[in-house]
Amino acid sequence: MAFSLIPLQLCTLFLCVPPICVIAQTRSISHSLRVGDSLTAGDSISSWVVSPYGDFAFGFQQLEDDNFFLLSTWYAKIPNRTIVWYANGDHPAPKGSRVQLTASEGLKLTSPDGQILWTTRDSLSGSVVLGALNDFGNFVLKDRSLNSVWEAFEDPKDTLLPSQVLGKGGMLSSRKSETDFARGRFQLLLRDDGKLVMHSINLPSGYANENYFETETVESNTSSPAIQLVLNKSGDLYVLRKNNNTVVFSDMATPSPTQFYLRATLDYNGVFSFYQHPKSSYGNETWTPLWSQPDNICTASLVSEGTGVCGYNSICTLDNNSRPVCRCPEGYSLVDPDDPHGSCQPYFIDCKEEHSQRKHLYEVVTLTNVDWPLNDYDIQSPSTEEECKRACFEDCFCAVSIFRLGDTCWKKTWPLKNGRDDPSLDGSKAFLKVQGNSSQTGPPIIERDNQGPMFFVFPVLLGCSAFLNIMLIGSICLGFPFIYIFQKKIKSVNPRDGDVKSILRCFTYEELEEATNGFIDELGRGSFGVVYKGVINMGSTIHVAVKRLNNFLLQEENEMEFKNEVNVLGQTHHKNLVRLLGFCEEGEERLLVYEFMSNGTLASLLFNDSKPSWNLRLGIAFGVAKGLLYLHEDCDTQIIHCDIKPQNILLDDFFNPQISDFGLAKLLNMNQSQTYTAMRGTKGYVALEWFKNMPITAKVDVYSFGVLLLEIVCCRRSVEMDSENAEKAILADWAYDCFTEGSLDALVEQDQEALDDNMNLEKLVMIAIWCVQEDPTLGPSIKKVFQMLEGVVEVPTPPCQTSNSENQYLY
Repeated sequence: MAFSLIPLQLCTLFLCVPPICVIAQTRSISHSLRVGDSLTAGDSISSWVVSPYGDFAFGFQQLEDDNFFLLSTWYAKIPNRTIVWYANGDHPAPKGSRVQLTASEGLKLTSPDGQILWTTRDSLSGSVVLGALNDFGNFVLKDRSLNSVWEAFEDPKDTLLPSQVLGKGGMLSSRKSETDFARGRFQLLLRDDGKLVMHSINLPSGYANENYFETETVESNTSSPAIQLVLNKSGDLYVLRKNNNTVVFSDMATPSPTQFYLRATLDYNGVFSFYQHPKSSYGNETWTPLWSQPDNICTASLVSEGTGVCGYNSICTLDNNSRPVCRCPEGYSLVDPDDPHGSCQPYFIDCKEEHSQRKHLYEVVTLTNVDWPLNDYDIQSPSTEEECKRACFEDCFCAVSIFRLGDTCWKKTWPLKNGRDDPSLDGSKAFLKVQGNSSQTGPPIIERDNQGPMFFVFPVLLGCSAFLNIMLIGSICLGFPFIYIFQKKIKSVNPRDGDVKSILRCFTYEELEEATNGFIDELGRGSFGVVYKGVINMGSTIHVAVKRLNNFLLQEENEMEFKNEVNVLGQTHHKNLVRLLGFCEEGEERLLVYEFMSNGTLASLLFNDSKPSWNLRLGIAFGVAKGLLYLHEDCDTQIIHCDIKPQNILLDDFFNPQISDFGLAKLLNMNQSQTYTAMRGTKGYVALEWFKNMPITAKVDVYSFGVLLLEIVCCRRSVEMDSENAEKAILADWAYDCFTEGSLDALVEQDQEALDDNMNLEKLVMIAIWCVQEDPTLGPSIKKVFQMLEGVVEVPTPPCQTSNSENQYLY
């Protein structure tokens, strides 16, 4: 009897299984799609379909602007969800847009108002029955016989995946920026003549400039042309010829695709890179480039039409990952602040003034090993360095002159293009014409004598009729009281008078609590408060850092820091100072809102296992000095920061340094050059005059900068009391010993880049020693430091110094 019940129970169980499976399928994401299936942008489930093993997903990815979406394929198992294929890069889909699988058009993406944003209709080779995403990341549309009628791999964007083939005439096109998926300025193309090439294009026409990279894929003794660029399932990238011979793109060994995700991408900056990412990801791993081409895109991308990697009038340099970084030279700024690879504009227009006035309006900045190669319009030879500089200054058409080879001067005109740092120029000088300190950006000002405005009024009156003269004089007399009242009102809100809050945005506490998601994502903390990451809308959605001061009512110092931050940063604006966007002063709460710096602090960059590149460190030192020069020399009120240290130097997306944390800053009036104040700063960076009750000048920042400069050079902290070698414990003392003993290589041990640049190494150490002199009267001003860094003035041998560290570490 028991045996007879078992089949019945099993049958009952099996009969229940299908409904359960159907319910489960309706709640999970499918591995394939049927005609009629659709997905709406902004739904709770962004993935429309996933690959069988779950490595890839296809659906909508939200863009930086939360209201727009990208129909795309991405890696589903790694945190950053790297996108490898996308459909509507040029036409982002607004929230509420819908993608549907249809029999006649395949995939059709429409906006909420029914406008077609993208479709596969023109590329189909048959009627569609289903769509599927395979384990290689290829989204395929199939007919009734399960034959492919469209594949995403046949419409590549900027990435090749293992098992993907780029046929003859096939092309990869970069995106516009890291977060903007519109068509960018770079292409990789397998041409019909057997060459794999990369070039930039001029948008919007798409005109192709000269190739900045090309690989010969046809042997000289054979006529077998290249037919495919192949990234096979094993991760090997090669060019396949018609006779089945191959040309390997890189000799570097490829990691196992069973352990790593692999991809080859034409990045938005024009570099073609091969990346790996461990499959067993725990959240901290990132994509690592195994190789890239070309080695130096700054010098490779030389074009006669259009721009190089960077926009007009900019300079291209390489970061420590051999990626291009674009910067505007001094006296220029970005045309579009949101496009760091875009063009730069000068703060002035072409000179039309007589030479006697021109010398007051313009000055010349000297750059070393910088060139804009294809902008020559005149050559002077023989020429001296001084003659070359003067030749550009006196020529209205000249933007910059280049002095090279000891006797030759090239004059170049706007717009400058293909700008690059190029060490192979072997010390050439670029004399860049920029706006002088006394020049004006607005209309010319008429100089007046002491007679004042009425000096100009009376000649006018004399030339008019008596009646009009009476009317005009009466109007002036009646108008004076109103003018006085108006000026008084203007003065009451003038930021220079201390009310800088009027030019900053005042946030409510509720706004900032919402922006930081309840103050959850902590970026860092200090004695005055905690900094949180947030997102706010100020015309567009931007990431911010929100500093929340602690125990406001219990600590008067917090009130002082709050006022200092608002007063200092509210009236300053410089590319090497962090930007204060707004504040909150509500009840007991005091909060400050800054622009977000994606690369953290200089301390996190310097003090880890891997040293940043030498050139990057040189650029950071130069940028910090430039920011201090602005505070000390160019502000209406001289500002002494009082706490310069690596933790207070933030790094933006391109590792440009920005001085932050002005809570301890001291402001001097126009007639002040020194002040007495309580000790401020951080152990190890404090100048000796603090300890001696001496008047404080801006040179306390110079001292701190000297210590910081040594930390940048050596990539170690200024104090390491637990060091096995006591002589090395205090960095400033050890650096001086190494300098006097002629053993600077000990400071940068195993740092080959720094060792190869011995001239700059010695110069930076000498400048730092000058900065940390015990006697502040011997130390240089920040302006002199900047000139020494820039190479405008020679660095004299620093004097003998006594140990100046004792007081630093006793308190």
